[in-house]
Amino acid sequence: ADHLQQDLAAYANGVKGQVRLLCNTTALSEYLPELLADVLRDNPYLDIDLQELPSLRITQALRQGTADLGIISDAVDTHGLQTLPFRDDPLVLIMPATHALAAGPASFIDSLQHDFVGLAAHSALAVYLEEQALHAGFRLHTRIRAESFDGLMRMVARGAGLGIVPQAALERWSGKHRFKAQPLREDWASRRLLLCARSFEQLPGYAKALFDALALPLRKNP
Repeated sequence: ADHLQQDLAAYANGVKGQVRLLCNTTALSEYLPELLADVLRDNPYLDIDLQELPSLRITQALRQGTADLGIISDAVDTHGLQTLPFRDDPLVLIMPATHALAAGPASFIDSLQHDFVGLAAHSALAVYLEEQALHAGFRLHTRIRAESFDGLMRMVARGAGLGIVPQAALERWSGKHRFKAQPLREDWASRRLLLCARSFEQLPGYAKALFDALALPLRKNP
């Protein structure tokens, strides 16, 4: 009974609870694992409900109050939300070294004439790229889907098709097979990730530890 009373008191005082954090594909795979692990280690009363969603759905959830914090692309409308810059997130086109597009600069439109290796259909980045192709009047032809950026790059390196990955994933690549990488020229590919919420000041007490950890690099490098 004493333990139960202590646990309930922690919830009542706002120091214990579960934060719902929504993020896009790059944030989930490239930037958050170690950061969130450190937060959980240092805050034993905090749990995190982490989910990957397209940026548009994240902003909708935040406005409806069904999530506490989000990490989104700056390509979506953030009206009614507070935001802080989180990370630069440019997208890069990768291809086998012998591919027809490897000889020179290529745009996203040029690449749509060729086959792709993609991420899982439900991933936020896959949805985003398919939307950009449709906006341009094309369909993205995906021959096969990988569950991670690493798997995608391994298949591209072996000649399965083109791929689009964030610069951060490319910099982490340590595979022995090489491929050609080119920055995408479209404005939408020069993305910045934003940390957002309905109100940073009105976050529940247990969510502030997570917010502080996510915002700390911003304070060091404004």
